[in-house]
Amino acid sequence: MEKESNRLITSTLLTCERTNDKQEILQKQKKQRFEMKKLVGKVTVEEKNEIMSLYERRNGLNELSKVLTADNDALYEKLVKDMGETGTKFQNWWNDMSAKYQWESAEDGNWEINFDTCEIYLIHGTCNCNK
Repeated sequence: MEKESNRLITSTLLTCERTNDKQEILQKQKKQRFEMKKLVGKVTVEEKNEIMSLYERRNGLNELSKVLTADNDALYEKLVKDMGETGTKFQNWWNDMSAKYQWESAEDGNWEINFDTCEIYLIHGTCNCNK
């Protein structure tokens, strides 16, 4: 089984073609989304290890939340608290690193890390197919 932490989210580039068929244009506008991926920085191995640990913890807690019921109040409350704290630490890491390294950002974007290379990418944008 491939380790999730070593994968990158990949986006599919959809070709935007001009057409005279108005119905086809409307269908393509609904279906097509174009995401841009731009290298904006790099973090140290230690910084990468910190976010990888938080990422794996957050994913583990999310998986646990799928099978845990509220029947065990104490355990459920601990899980909810831990999820909140881990989510806050995760977001704070991104905030701190973006401030430290002054990464480019976009209103409709988010950053992504490649755990193998420590590279940070900005993912953003939508397709304007009929311009």
